Amino acid sequence: MCGMRLPVIRDRPSVSAWLMACRSIAELASLVTPYSSGERIHLARLQPGLHSPSPCVTAAAILGDYVGRAEGQSTTSMRIHLITAESPESRRLRGWRLIQFPQLTMPLIAALTPREHDVYHTDEIVERLDLERPADLVGITAPTPSALHAYEVADAFRRRRVLVVMGGPHATALPEEAAEHADAVVVGEAEDTWPRLLEDAAAGRLERLYRSTHRASLDGLPAPRWDLIKGRHYGRSVTIATRGCPHRCDYCTIPLLYGPGTMRYRPVDEVVREVAHSPTRAVVFWDDNIGANPRYSKELFRALAPLGKWWTSQCTATAARDEEFQRLAAASGCKALFMGFESISQASLDSANKGHNRVAGYRELIRSLHQHGIAAHLGIMFGFDEDDRGIFRRTVEFLEEASVDVTTMSMVVPMPGTPTFQRWQAEGRILTTDWSKYDGKKHCVFRPARMSPEELVAGTEWASRRFYSLRSITRRMWGSRVGVWWNLPRNLGYHLALRRYPEPGWDPGPTQHEGLAAHRRIIWPF
Repeated sequence: MCGMRLPVIRDRPSVSAWLMACRSIAELASLVTPYSSGERIHLARLQPGLHSPSPCVTAAAILGDYVGRAEGQSTTSMRIHLITAESPESRRLRGWRLIQFPQLTMPLIAALTPREHDVYHTDEIVERLDLERPADLVGITAPTPSALHAYEVADAFRRRRVLVVMGGPHATALPEEAAEHADAVVVGEAEDTWPRLLEDAAAGRLERLYRSTHRASLDGLPAPRWDLIKGRHYGRSVTIATRGCPHRCDYCTIPLLYGPGTMRYRPVDEVVREVAHSPTRAVVFWDDNIGANPRYSKELFRALAPLGKWWTSQCTATAARDEEFQRLAAASGCKALFMGFESISQASLDSANKGHNRVAGYRELIRSLHQHGIAAHLGIMFGFDEDDRGIFRRTVEFLEEASVDVTTMSMVVPMPGTPTFQRWQAEGRILTTDWSKYDGKKHCVFRPARMSPEELVAGTEWASRRFYSLRSITRRMWGSRVGVWWNLPRNLGYHLALRRYPEPGWDPGPTQHEGLAAHRRIIWPF
């Protein structure tokens, strides 16, 4: 997802399928996209107008049931090619069906498109783009790490005199930059702008910028155009129940896309009906914070329980602390929750406007989730202004001692348009605007406050290696014992992937807790 942070959940696999999953996840683990909310993972938080895989975003873009033009409007038919752009990391994901699930944005955009138009979709994450395919209009969505590639694709189509429209978080943050490579740019949500844009394109009066004028309701969300999806590439169903997040973390792009502190909800009966008809038992809720409104989420979980589905989603640590939330989620089929813990340093969280996360409650939260049979999948970021060289070892020690099932580790990525980017740019700390390096793993794009950029890269790599070492995997799986049959393959996949890279040559300093020494005493449980 790229950040594929949620587990693959299927019927209990055969040995061969289990080994295939390990291999698939090994491929996935070698790709790292910015993990934090806002763009994780998001190769997914792209904007509705034309973007990429975000569930909330995706939802955001497509919420109105626009099925045709009103009487008297133009009926000129166009060939429309919708493209979900790849990044350098996602390029290697092609062909790994076990770790893929459909991206919602473009199928939803297609659902907003009047029926007289001929719509085709290419998801570059799983298939190759045909630049020679005939088209009258091309729509491209891309997150920041994919932006430069998306511009190359846009330029190639424009050289053929094809109209190009761009949208998503990056285009929303930097519309003037995107406009250099497109005939039109969609800024913000697309429910009200996409139909109007198509009218203007058909009439030959396309404007340069299209900005949303209101926050769309999620009532009556149209069914995505799944007929445009190449089903052989995907193994899981995807949907959304909510859009947005009530918090305003400084590094997150969600407020930029949906408005600061805003939340919207789909009617529970519509969500349940869609899940009931999903073709797979496993469902991914690609919400940014499915627990933002406890009353809504609990009503949803009660309604999902009779379906017998398995599901995963994202929520904040704040929402997940509610014991009734955990109990109802587990009863409705929740197998894992991805939570952005971000840091084990309260000072670091406070500095990023994420003080609602309370480090003191982390350990108890993980223990309680495990008691309910829910795996804890965490997002951790390094490089906050309060982070020093010792943060890497302290973090790994905590994660091991708490028996965390899976963790996505990355550096802080100052995405354009966020308060973090604006502050560091004003301080002269942004090192590059080569957006392809905004991957969160292999490149540090800013000057950290308490270490060098090279130390931040090496420390992040060291922490990932240590967490996914065989000793750490053994200890954590033995401590958690939740969903071992699918968490273990995921951990082993990351372990194998990390072995492909040279040792970072990082000295994390002396051990601070006895927890690490316990590795030498633990007995292999399998």
